[in-house]
Parts: sequence; structure tokens; C-alpha cells
Amino acid sequence: MNAQGMTVEKRSGGAIARMLAPMFHRLLDRIDAGLVEGGIEASLPDGTRRLLGGRREGPLPIVAIHRWRALVRLATAGSVGWYEGWAAGDWSSPDPVPLFDLFMRNRVSLGASARAGGWQRLALRGWHALRRNHRAGARRNIAEHYDLGNDFYREWLDPGMTYSSAIFGDGDTLAAAQDRKLTAILDRTGTAPGDTILEIGCGWGSFAQVAVAAGRRVQALTLSTEQKAAVEARIPDGVTVTLTDYRDVVGTFDAVVSIEMVEAVGQHYWGAYLDTIARVLEPGSRAAIQYIAIADDIFPAYAVGVDFIQRHVFPGGMLLSDSRFRALAGARGLAWMDHVTFGPDYAETLRRWRMAFDAAVAEGRLPARFDTRFVAMWRYYLMYCEGGFRGGGITVAQVTLVKE
Repeated sequence: MNAQGMTVEKRSGGAIARMLAPMFHRLLDRIDAGLVEGGIEASLPDGTRRLLGGRREGPLPIVAIHRWRALVRLATAGSVGWYEGWAAGDWSSPDPVPLFDLFMRNRVSLGASARAGGWQRLALRGWHALRRNHRAGARRNIAEHYDLGNDFYREWLDPGMTYSSAIFGDGDTLAAAQDRKLTAILDRTGTAPGDTILEIGCGWGSFAQVAVAAGRRVQALTLSTEQKAAVEARIPDGVTVTLTDYRDVVGTFDAVVSIEMVEAVGQHYWGAYLDTIARVLEPGSRAAIQYIAIADDIFPAYAVGVDFIQRHVFPGGMLLSDSRFRALAGARGLAWMDHVTFGPDYAETLRRWRMAFDAAVAEGRLPARFDTRFVAMWRYYLMYCEGGFRGGGITVAQVTLVKE
């Protein structure tokens, strides 16, 4: 196309954008009405500026909409489209964390304004259905996330490579806060030296290392070949680590530990996960679980949709509903005890991971096989999650399940 043709095309596109601008402002009106807390200082492609919300105290992020297409993506594909618009340069913000915080704080009043609809929703649901966590699917989904490489995760996790929320005390480093969390989990098991703990989803072995140092023996399960290799190299004695699906465990144990693994199970398989725990415990024995939950007030809408994380970061993943998961546990004779939440600690954990990630990027320490798009997506993921925890719509919890 010659320069004259490009000019005509640009003018034509500009004319169409001007014609459609009122429609986009009506969409912004709906977002404005749904922002009960906080607001957005928005600059728009037609040169106007708008304050959306701002009627009550809350986050006030700055957002530049560079192309109206950003709003089309949001309206049709929800958080998936919003990320894809960001990746395409359709919108930007000097700090997206308060924006994600804002969306989560206003999750109920915003309603469907930021959720996928129409054929896009059906297409995303169809894709997600293909990633269900039956045995073969679970192994594939886990590999896609955790087998990115130990050399990748090592550069931004704490030295113990704990990929779950820490519990912070005053002045704690991330490593100290992770040790605090792991010790709290071990204490919940009520085990003594010599006892055997089944760990469902062992990560890179940080809990197993703490447990072995305290005299326990650990049977560790993972579906990640990278994690298995790391645990075997890290803890040569006291731990047996196998590539085993939780549904295929045999035998009984003095306790069960599972730290942020159940999010990889999926709602369809929560019952099977709890069946395994009930089956391997003797009466009176305990399971110590750490999990991420989404607020019950939006769980029904969340459960029938597909979000950015499920589509681009963790296929097959799904956050828990406290009430639903607790009911399933009770039906299997697992009493729900000593439940505590600590969502702000996860926001801080994510903030520190992002600082370490940014430092690794700046210093060129990430593996060369990851391109700039992947690196940007991963940073977006850390910000997205941090904002969600700050907004209160998702939280992290520990609970002790006692076999009756």
C-alpha cells in the first residue's frame, strides 16, 4: 500500500472510531456506575479524560486507553481480553496493581461489565473443558506451568524455592516468612519424629526439607519432572519423591500436607482429592491444607467463566469456594478445624516475587529461551494476582482436616 492509501485508511479508521465513540462512552458509563469504591483516572482515544467512580475512598489508578479496541476486548472476553489488550498496547498504566485491586473490590457492583460474554465466553469455556484434570490432563497442565524450568523459578523465588504464600512477621525477609509458614503447616499435622507425612504436591521440596529436619519422613508427590529432580538432589535422605497422581496413592500415613496444590485439581475433582485424604488417614489423624479461595459472592460467575490465569498461565486451574469445599470435606468425615486466612500476606509475597523477578530481568538472569512477550506476561500475572489479594476477593487460608 502506498502512502496515499495508508492516509486514506487511517482517515477512514479515524472516522469509524469517532462514530463509535458514543457507544464506548456508554460502556464506560456502566463501569462508572459499578465503581462503588475508588475510581479510575482515564484518558481516552478521542482525547477526553474521565474520572470513573471516585465517589468513595479506594484505589485510584491511572489508565490510558490508546485504542477503543481495549474496551471491546474487555466487554467480550473479560480478564482474558483485558490482558490481550494490554499485550497489544491497547491500554497502559504506570501501575496496574491498583487497577486489579479496584476491579476486585467492586466485583459485585461491576457485575458482568468485566466478564466474558457471548461467543467469546463459549469459546473460552470450550477451550477450558479440554484442559480438565483427569490423569493425563493433570500431568499435561502441571508440566505446562511447573516444568518451565528450575532455572527460571530459581531466579525470583526465595532461596528455598517456595512457590506459595508466606506468613510475615515484623521485619521478616521473604525467606524467614516462608519458614514461618512451613513451620505452621508442620505444627498443624500433630506429628512426632519418626512419623510419616504424605505431601500432595511437593513443589521444590521446601516443606519436605523442614519436615525431615524435624525428624519426620515424607512421601512426596508431584507430576512435574523438574520438581522431582530438584527434590531428589536437594534432600537425599528422609524423602521419597515420585511422579504420582494423588488419586493413585496407596497405604496410610500419619498425616497429609498439601500446600496450594488443590488449585490445580479443578472443581470436578475436589471430591476425589478429599476422598484420597480421607482414605490414607487413620481416625484422629490430620491433614494440613493451604489453599487459595475466591469469594463466594462471585464464585458462581467465576466457575462458569475462564479468566486470564486459566487461559494464559495455569491451564486447568481453579480457585476454591470455602463453603463448597468445606461441605465436601464434611461429607467425607473430615472435620474442618482451625481455619485462618492471610490474604494480605499473599499480596506482600507477590510484591516481593515481582521485585525479584524485575531484578532478574534487569540483570539478564532469566533463561534466554523466554522471549520478551513471555516475560511481560509473567510480570502481568504477578501484578494481577497481587491486586486480587489486595482487593479482598481472593484470599489464602490454612485449615486442618481431622479424620473422624
